[in-house]
Amino acid sequence: MENSCLRPIDRNGKLLCPVPDSSPLKEADLRTGRTLGLCPGKAPASCQLFLFFAVGSDIQPGAEMEIIVEETISVRDCLKIMLEKSGLPGGTWHLRKMDWCYEAGEPLREEDATLKELMICSGDTLLLIEGKLLPLGFLKVPIWWYQPRGPAAPRKSHRDQTHWTPSPGGICRAAAPGAPGDEHVDADAPLHYLGDVEISEGATLLELKAQATSLSRLSACAVQAPTFLRAWTMDGGRPGRLLRGNQRLREYKLGQRTEICLEPLQNEEHLGPQDVLLRTQMRLPGQRAYARPVDVVWDAARGTASSLRQRLAELYSLPVEKTEIAKYFPDKAAWLPVARWNQQVTKKKRKKRQDNLQGPPYYLRDGDIIGIKNLLVEEDDDFSTVGDDIGTESQTQLALGRRKSREATGVQSRDTVSSAETPGRPHKPEASLSIRVGRFR
Repeated sequence: MENSCLRPIDRNGKLLCPVPDSSPLKEADLRTGRTLGLCPGKAPASCQLFLFFAVGSDIQPGAEMEIIVEETISVRDCLKIMLEKSGLPGGTWHLRKMDWCYEAGEPLREEDATLKELMICSGDTLLLIEGKLLPLGFLKVPIWWYQPRGPAAPRKSHRDQTHWTPSPGGICRAAAPGAPGDEHVDADAPLHYLGDVEISEGATLLELKAQATSLSRLSACAVQAPTFLRAWTMDGGRPGRLLRGNQRLREYKLGQRTEICLEPLQNEEHLGPQDVLLRTQMRLPGQRAYARPVDVVWDAARGTASSLRQRLAELYSLPVEKTEIAKYFPDKAAWLPVARWNQQVTKKKRKKRQDNLQGPPYYLRDGDIIGIKNLLVEEDDDFSTVGDDIGTESQTQLALGRRKSREATGVQSRDTVSSAETPGRPHKPEASLSIRVGRFR
């Protein structure tokens, strides 16, 4: 009995942390009806911790290993002991604490800190994750190459120009993940993984771009200079927030898991805080398709919907009264025409909605697609394409499937309620119930 201990067993049959021999039953949370197991091995002393640990973040039930260590041991020494017990080579691993939803939480970066200082308790689960941690203040940023869909050359920004001539050039092709050395990928794919960049949070955005240009997979792209690159954060597998200016990376609040995509430019770009970058596309009459995108930088602070329409009409050499514009919502595969404010009934409503272009219902943001239609050749208000029809049909089928699933669930619930309400044997006569509450003073 000297080399044995008591361990509670949960509902799933898992053995929990051993109960210290010196702990009172009340402190050990041993209640009436609790299942205990008599297991080999000594229980941890008051200055020791009993920890579960596993390799990787995909933990299979029952795959955790167990270890008893001193609470004053450092994270580095604890990692070494766990690696030895797992039979893994050291040097390229780090520890993470499993969070409340059973996923890998933040890494234990302070390797010289003790487990007690980091508030690691008995019964916690630590995860051995492959990959060496960067020093404090450093980021490991995955870099993607972003080539917007469309033929030929990178986009060109416009601020005060009214005409645009496409510049010559070809699609820059970078290597795709899992295909080292392959510099010929599908030109229609807008995103290609380039590699990771390790950089200090105190570095500037321009320094990040410069370091990214040294990646081997970017060598095939003719980047004139880091200033000829536009940087976006990745959001749901597509460009999200446009990183403007040349601030330090910590000021952008990127975080440890932020991915960056770089887009090539023909000219240097200097966006102001109120500038909105819009991708405009001229509709091809009779084809339900659009010409290649043209980037337009629009001052949203001074502009209104009518000024945006006038700006785009001048850019494409169209009469303003015969120019119709609409914003594209890719998630819905739908176009929302931008209303003509002079058609509003009252001045009060017109003024209220003029300042609302960045709010509902348009929510204009960097990277939004704006379609332009020439009413001289097309009089209808249809902005959709064949691809939109496919997307709309897919969404309709998905919504139909969800509705059928809900209806089936509702039928099952009604059947369950009906069977529960079906009269069976008669109930016993009701009886009074007395509840006694004890005093806990």
